[in-house]
Amino acid sequence: MTEQKYTSENFHSKKWTKPIATESCLFVVPHTKDTFTEPTLLPNQFSPSTRLIENCWLSDKRCALDRIVLRLEESKLPGNDLVISHLYDKYSRNLASSTIKQSGEFLLGFLSFFKTLGKYYFRGITRKDIAAYVEHEQDRGLKVASVRGKLATVYAFLQSFVDNKIIPPDILHRKIHIKLPKALPKAIPSDDLKQLLAVIDDVRDRALILILLHTGMRIGELLNVKVADIILAERKILLHLSKKNFEGRVVYYSDEAGSALRQWLSNKKPNKEYLFYGTTRDSLCYVQAGMIMRNYLGKATLGQKSYSLHSLRHIFATNMLNAGLRPEVLQQLLGHKCIEMTLRYARMSNLTRETEYFKAMAKIEKGGHDEQHHRINTKLQEVFEKKKLLRPHS
Repeated sequence: MTEQKYTSENFHSKKWTKPIATESCLFVVPHTKDTFTEPTLLPNQFSPSTRLIENCWLSDKRCALDRIVLRLEESKLPGNDLVISHLYDKYSRNLASSTIKQSGEFLLGFLSFFKTLGKYYFRGITRKDIAAYVEHEQDRGLKVASVRGKLATVYAFLQSFVDNKIIPPDILHRKIHIKLPKALPKAIPSDDLKQLLAVIDDVRDRALILILLHTGMRIGELLNVKVADIILAERKILLHLSKKNFEGRVVYYSDEAGSALRQWLSNKKPNKEYLFYGTTRDSLCYVQAGMIMRNYLGKATLGQKSYSLHSLRHIFATNMLNAGLRPEVLQQLLGHKCIEMTLRYARMSNLTRETEYFKAMAKIEKGGHDEQHHRINTKLQEVFEKKKLLRPHS
């Protein structure tokens, strides 16, 4: 292959695809539709161990990326450069730092297992190798959801190199699918909820609990809410950006939550920017919020039931569906990317089904039956007999 000079101009032109790492170097693959072309090797300028600009300011996301990249470099595992390139691609697409870190951790474990198979090149990876990795993770006693998440990360990693024709596409033709148990979300029964709300005596804590209960917000979202994000006249809160899915949305709150909110706003320090703040921080942290919930669960003698702040979100979703809210509307309120997650709540929210069951069972236990359903419609029976649809049993 003819040596091509690397410049920022041709690197960012349409002649090139994204950089991919191999053997502690980055190579750039010239864009071709049908054929694989050998790459041109470039120095890995983006690695934390060979950074060009030492004194530049780095974001928290970049620091998280550099930490996992350094661990991969030090591991000396086969394919570590490919994983590093994959993580840089995630970083360039502005994925969350937690996503980048988790992918790096999962793929580091996958490389460690891959080495135990005596293999050193991904070009020869097979479906059997991936199946062995899944069995290995299951044998470690991991939950099904955890193994499923790791498998999805591995497939996303392999997909990027199939796209760049590093490995053949056969590996993705018959993917391994792990069935996820359909567990119901853990909500708090109405009696326990009343018991919990009855012991909340602090103005701030009552506002925090009721807002979560009546908006369906995640606790992380609420802790990032600023006073300026609340529109009292319209009873809504603006969530500008979710760390989980990078999407903003609007949530609404009830009169009860609004009353608790206004009471807290009249008591909070006016110079505080965040709605809920800590003693030494601008905003209340997860640990403090969790302690508040556990404290009141203890007061309500519910500590043994392992409820959490997230359980309030489950209650909100279930109540909304019971009240007749359409699932697609609830999906938007909860900030779910796919409606399948929202429909999990529908399996525990059918109040009509519950009411009809106990109504029918009460009649059975009394030894009675519904006369209306057992009464024979003579006119309809004549029609059936005429059309020979109702035949006598022999």
